[in-house]
Amino acid sequence: RDYVVIPGGAPFAPVKGKIEVAEVFGYWCHYCNDFQPIVDAWKRKLPADVNFVYVPAAFNPDDAYARGFFAAQQLGLLPRTHNAMFRAIHGTRDMPMNASASEVASFYAGYGVTAPRFMAAMAAPAVDAQMRRARLFAERAQVPGTPSLIVGGRYRVTASSFDAQLRIAEVLLAQLRNRR
Repeated sequence: RDYVVIPGGAPFAPVKGKIEVAEVFGYWCHYCNDFQPIVDAWKRKLPADVNFVYVPAAFNPDDAYARGFFAAQQLGLLPRTHNAMFRAIHGTRDMPMNASASEVASFYAGYGVTAPRFMAAMAAPAVDAQMRRARLFAERAQVPGTPSLIVGGRYRVTASSFDAQLRIAEVLLAQLRNRR
C-alpha cells in the first residue's frame, strides 16, 4: 500500500553502480515547494551508491518551467537556481504559477546567462528530447501527481506523508541493494 511496482520500469538517468531515486516535481506545485527542504536534508544523508535526480513533470511539451529546468541543467545553472526558482514562485512571488518562456528566461538571466541565450537553450532539440523522456518516464510510472518518488525506476512510492515517502524510499533502496 506504500508503493506500486512499475511494470518494465527503468531509471530516468541510470548511473552504473548506483540506485536512482527520482523525484517527479513541478516548480508550480506547492506540495513540491513544501517537500523541497525536506528532500534537500534527506539527500545529504544518502549513501554513495544512491543517485538522486529531479525529473520535471513535463506533461505539457510547452511547460516553460520544465523546459527551463532542462535548459538550466545543460547550462550548469541548476545547483544555484533550483531552490531559487521555488522561492521566486512560492516565497517572494516574483514568478507567476503559469510563467511564459520569456518570464522564465528573465529569471535565469539573473544567474549569468542572457535571456536570449536561455530562450535558445529552452528551444533546443536536446531540451525537446529531455521533455519527451521526462513525460514518458512519468507516464510509465503512472505518476498521479507531484511530488512523486520513483526508486530504481521500479517502484513508485505512494505513502501519504513526506516523512513516510522518504522512509519507504529507504526501505526500497535497501531491497534493491540486497538484490545486487
